[in-house]
Amino acid sequence: MNSQDNSKIAMRVSVISIVVNLLLSIFKLLAGIIAHSGAMISDAVHSASDVFSTIIVIIGVRISEKPSDDDHPYGHERFECVASILLAIFLAATGLGIGKTGLDNITSGNYAGLAVPGILALVAAVSSIIIKEAMYWYTRGAAKKINSGALMADAWHHRSDALSSIGAFVGILGARLGFPISDSIASLIICLFILKAAYDIFMDAVDKTVDKACPEEVVSEMRDTILACENVRGIDLLRTRLFGSRMYVEVEIILDGELRLVDAHDIAEQVHDAIEEHFKDVKHCTVHVNPEE
Repeated sequence: MNSQDNSKIAMRVSVISIVVNLLLSIFKLLAGIIAHSGAMISDAVHSASDVFSTIIVIIGVRISEKPSDDDHPYGHERFECVASILLAIFLAATGLGIGKTGLDNITSGNYAGLAVPGILALVAAVSSIIIKEAMYWYTRGAAKKINSGALMADAWHHRSDALSSIGAFVGILGARLGFPISDSIASLIICLFILKAAYDIFMDAVDKTVDKACPEEVVSEMRDTILACENVRGIDLLRTRLFGSRMYVEVEIILDGELRLVDAHDIAEQVHDAIEEHFKDVKHCTVHVNPEE
């Protein structure tokens, strides 16, 4: 699948995400206002933040698909990491705002004055759980298909929204059963879910920005692929690094020191081609030849 196909998939998923989140956030906001539920209003704000986050994903994916140029000779894949970091920051800010509101209500001590949420808030919470969980699996599937970190971050944003809606449901139900403060406690729990999602997204983006090595199982599989190439007698060095959603590989192979230069070059080419054929996310592979001592 080429970069244009990947971009089309990402754009289609993003547009669907924007439409769903807009409709859902409006529904939850109205339900929260009509049913007097602070937890549902907080959940509506969380859903509305998804719209902004998806726009960030669209921008990040668009830029990352641009070909190399004079200013960016290694490509633009890391711009997708920048999009994920911005998304994490925005998500954390949203969570802190929601948590502050809930904490203020809890510490105020005026629990008797808190409104009891109506049944509409419960309906909105259940609807949100079902819709956002479905959006999580849909977006996650697309992210895995095109190996998009920003799209995967957006998928987890959907999951965090589904989890926050579960918290809202429990809080609203508790308030209706005679514990008004439950609604505010739910807002605080929602804050924690959002902050955890923001942290995971941020750390994943940072790993792909600071040249972190590929997972050990991937490196091990690369090693087996190289040693399976004919005439390769060993590996002196195998170094990998993440570059956005792609990978760079540097390998030093051991060959018979009596080989002609042209033959050694051909074997190095075979190793190069084997790596790029078996690992589609490899952007560039460098093979160096060392003579066997």
